[in-house]
Amino acid sequence: LPWEVTQVLAPERESPVALNMVIAQDTEYVLLDEPTNDLDIYHAANLMKIVRRLCDELGKTVILVLHEINSRFYSGYICALQDGRAAKFGTVEEVMTKETLSELYQVDFKIMTIAGRPLSIYY
Repeated sequence: LPWEVTQVLAPERESPVALNMVIAQDTEYVLLDEPTNDLDIYHAANLMKIVRRLCDELGKTVILVLHEINSRFYSGYICALQDGRAAKFGTVEEVMTKETLSELYQVDFKIMTIAGRPLSIYY
């Protein structure tokens, strides 16, 4: 591959090895359960950029479970769950609205556009 994954995450974690294995196995689908959990901002952002590249450059379908709402900045689609059920599914732009997020999470949101993508601030 023209890019290296192993230096993106903290060296004490197994995730770089696991992600390299996924890339080497050339699977069509990649399922990641909270891959940014316990990562600092730098490593989480770099991981999400790599995941985006897996989709854009290698044609992978990546399904992520995330609790950090702004990690969705790198997503194409969102399926928001509420009480164990799909409450809203659509593109990032369709789901990342003040109305939808406020209804789902019961807090106030402000949505900003950065680099052409919605980013949320909640309070």
